[in-house]
Amino acid sequence: MAISHHKIYGLIGYPLTHSFSMNYFNNMFESEGIDAEYVNFEIPDIGDLMEVVAETPELSGLNVTIPYKEQVIPYMDEMDDEAAQIGAVNVIKIIRDKNGNLRFKGFNSDVIGFQNSIAPLLNDKRSRALILGTGGASKAINRGLQNLGIDTVFVSRTAREGVLSYDQLTPEIMATHKVIVNTTPLGMYPHVDECPDIPYDCLTPYHLCYDLIYNPDTTKFMKESQARGAEVKNGLEMLLLQAFESWSIWNR
Repeated sequence: MAISHHKIYGLIGYPLTHSFSMNYFNNMFESEGIDAEYVNFEIPDIGDLMEVVAETPELSGLNVTIPYKEQVIPYMDEMDDEAAQIGAVNVIKIIRDKNGNLRFKGFNSDVIGFQNSIAPLLNDKRSRALILGTGGASKAINRGLQNLGIDTVFVSRTAREGVLSYDQLTPEIMATHKVIVNTTPLGMYPHVDECPDIPYDCLTPYHLCYDLIYNPDTTKFMKESQARGAEVKNGLEMLLLQAFESWSIWNR
């Protein structure tokens, strides 16, 4: 009997109605003749991860999205140095030994995806950034911006040490921070009428407003920013770049 080499990859998160990863990978598998498929595993609790693994013996790798990039860390047997330093995982490599025992190694491909996406849009005036949100994605964005020599400040609903609140965003802060990155889910499909509560009237054509969301293509955050002349970009290119890096990690 021929041995099947069919592999399954997938995405864990909740909800997953916004995700394009499944179509991206399955189209790639079909076009390149790869015997694999990519599945969305929409799990309402991170504790369901091991059930997914147990029920999917062909599972060879996972991507991780909102809200589990931090919650998944205790399940890792090993962490890539960068993922460990960031404190967030969005790629899991599933390693099987000859006895069928499993090990999970965590990586973060968001950093390289974001870095390569935003780097061409930076200039001398865009040397400081506001990062909207403090979840798992924000940590990778912070690392990517720092790698590019950008000073960063986190913004959240509640002020605390090292984090500004939205109502603390004065015209002076907005004027000195020309890069604004939304890492929150505000504005993600189907909640397309939501956006972070920043003082949009302080934006200028010198500002770059980058939204990690890619569904819809143009979020309310982007529309409000663009209306004030700011340059805007969504997260689709970042998604594609990090997906390419995920595939590289799974096949090393």
